[in-house]
Amino acid sequence: MKLRNRIFYTLKPFIPRIMQLFLRRKLVQHQAERCRDVWPIDEGAAAAPAGWTGWPEGKRFALVLTHDVDTARGFERCLALADVEERLGFRSSFNFVPLRYTIAEAVLAKLRERGFEIGVHGLYHDGKYYESRDVFLERAEKINQYLKKWDCAGYRAPCMLHKLDWFHDLNIEYDASTFDTDPFEPNACGARTIFPFMVTGEGTKHRYVEMPYTLPQDFTLFILMREQGIDVWRRKLEWVASHGGVVLMNTHPDYMNMNGQACGREEYPVRYYEQILRHIRDAYQGQYWHVLPRDLARHWVQAAHDARRDARTLRMLVSEGQTSGAAGSGRIINLEGGTRPL
Repeated sequence: MKLRNRIFYTLKPFIPRIMQLFLRRKLVQHQAERCRDVWPIDEGAAAAPAGWTGWPEGKRFALVLTHDVDTARGFERCLALADVEERLGFRSSFNFVPLRYTIAEAVLAKLRERGFEIGVHGLYHDGKYYESRDVFLERAEKINQYLKKWDCAGYRAPCMLHKLDWFHDLNIEYDASTFDTDPFEPNACGARTIFPFMVTGEGTKHRYVEMPYTLPQDFTLFILMREQGIDVWRRKLEWVASHGGVVLMNTHPDYMNMNGQACGREEYPVRYYEQILRHIRDAYQGQYWHVLPRDLARHWVQAAHDARRDARTLRMLVSEGQTSGAAGSGRIINLEGGTRPL
């Protein structure tokens, strides 16, 4: 982890929240001017994996909705947020921080029963996971306990701070701690892709699917930038859809005002989220493949398996001199990467 991040997370408990927000807003204003060429759209992230054949059922793009529940306040709003999505015909995953606030198992059970997914969002919500390998391994052991207890397939790191090669110590099918482009995150190096990719460990057979979020986070837009509408979301949605990638959203019930009253200092009206869901449903009807993140991960693993099988078949045909039609079939797919190192 960068030294400045380590210093920040060491000092953070001693900085009043209102001062944290003030400083972050000033920093974002400064960064936004410098990053106009890569945020909210980085044109270099559009390239599909080599030989990409598209989404199931011929859909134009994939849609995945996720939520990080950072605080007890956010946990209290989860079922109300699920009501919003269910009413509009959507489902999502909720990622919880096991040791930061009290988690009622009854709420998790209700979410599962209604077709939502549960994930783990770190252990605490601090920036101390990478102070040393020993610290991470100690926390990974406990994270794995909650992954098993809650029957989770996926993980997302707090504050998006990640070391993808270390995540092989987590018993996960997928991780969602990266982004195509987001210069406002503490670890600002983007994956530069709007598609998932496989992460394979050196010296281990463990593999997992990495799924970058591709629409800006709600906290960045509405709390730090103080946007008064969903124009940025709509613009980025249109761009990702036009390139056939994954529209992956990460929002927080912690910051959604659910009661229609005046918003607090760290809130935005839930109608913004409702508006983007309605826009997706109405403007892109029949064009998107809407799945939970675990289902997208399993599809990607199967696609990678099929690609390796087809590659073996093509090599066999080449060796036998029977390549007519095979080389141009478009079935040889490179789903194993396509990103810059993180």
